[in-house]
Amino acid sequence: MRSDKFEEFLSKVISKVKSKEAQGLIRNELRNHLQALKQACQQKTFSKEDAEKKAIEEMGNPFTLGEDLNLLHRPKIDWVLIALFGMIAVISFLPLVNGANGLSNPFVRQTIWYTLASLILITLLFFDYRKLKKLWMLFYGIGLIIHVYTYFFGITINGAKCWVDLPGVVLYVPMITVFFFILSWAGIFNRINAITSKSKQGVISLLFWIPLLVYLLLPDFTIGFIYFTCITTMFVFSPVRKKIAIKLVAFNTIVTLSVVIIIISFFWRRVYNRVSLILNYSANGEMDIYHKVRETLSQAGWFGNGINSKLQVPNAHTDLVFPYLVNLFGWVFGILLCLILLVFMIRILLNGLKSKDSFGRLLVIGGGTLLIVPTILNIAMGLGLIPYISVSLPFISYGGSMLIVSTAMLGLILSIYRRKDIVEGTKVKK
Repeated sequence: MRSDKFEEFLSKVISKVKSKEAQGLIRNELRNHLQALKQACQQKTFSKEDAEKKAIEEMGNPFTLGEDLNLLHRPKIDWVLIALFGMIAVISFLPLVNGANGLSNPFVRQTIWYTLASLILITLLFFDYRKLKKLWMLFYGIGLIIHVYTYFFGITINGAKCWVDLPGVVLYVPMITVFFFILSWAGIFNRINAITSKSKQGVISLLFWIPLLVYLLLPDFTIGFIYFTCITTMFVFSPVRKKIAIKLVAFNTIVTLSVVIIIISFFWRRVYNRVSLILNYSANGEMDIYHKVRETLSQAGWFGNGINSKLQVPNAHTDLVFPYLVNLFGWVFGILLCLILLVFMIRILLNGLKSKDSFGRLLVIGGGTLLIVPTILNIAMGLGLIPYISVSLPFISYGGSMLIVSTAMLGLILSIYRRKDIVEGTKVKK
């Protein structure tokens, strides 16, 4: 039974708390604390009425307490992360000066995309991400439907049917579907311990492999790798019980080995051609992309050749944006850019660790992986450390699909950070 004195005290405290989202959490925490104090006093032979009075006295002035709790539990905005996002946004326009040959109005298009992306970021920043927690089937269905539509009705560019032509815009679909699958798997892993039967665990494994199979059929091996890395990383950090984890890992390890064998068996010619492209010159005597990258970097110097450099680099505004920027502004700029991106990614992961909510942590881990893996692949490719693959540098490479997905994920991450002191911690049974 609730005490009228306690409720009156709590009402005074809550009157000083501005965040409506935090009011319920604070009321429950203080009510439990008051009950604990009351019980402690009753054990010391206090009467019920005296015990309630003593408990309230020990809590102090309700208005002062409310003001203190208001500061502690108010929504927070990670201005450092937003400032880094702004810096990266400015850098994204630099390759468009001379590196976007053949594009009409690239500055205008990039401005439109960034305006739309910023609106999405602001919207999701103030959106309560917890409303997405139970919609995992909806998100999985959306991702799968888009997948199937692209497979049958998409357009083929560079041998991969990964694009959908809409009025006025061509969308790169695989990255969009990964976004929806991350939302879905965050919901699944948040309730993974409730999936105890072998049949349901089998369904979970099937749900994991279906998107990967479609990525291979498109084919888009890079996005398939990104999807695989995102979901497995989320699983590692999920609150899954040890017994369930062992079963799922054992089964999916066998499937993984089988898939690798299938890829080697059916796609070995494609892999061989890709390696040959890197190691050899093209038929017309011109250097291939791999050698062009090396030439671009070798001519950079510490301070670059300037924004008006006439060096022509293929895909300088998309896949090879990093070596192109190094050539323009030098290795000093390249190192600085890597440091900015490193701080940006570390900041995202640290925000995930601060969240008390399991669903929020999983979203940050999945979203952070979605941003980190393409960043590492793009820079490694730009330095000539790995073969040339079609992968954009998040927030910097020209193009709307990657930018919208990356910014939407960043908006959710900022929303999770904003509520880190408001949401209740997830209780996990081991």
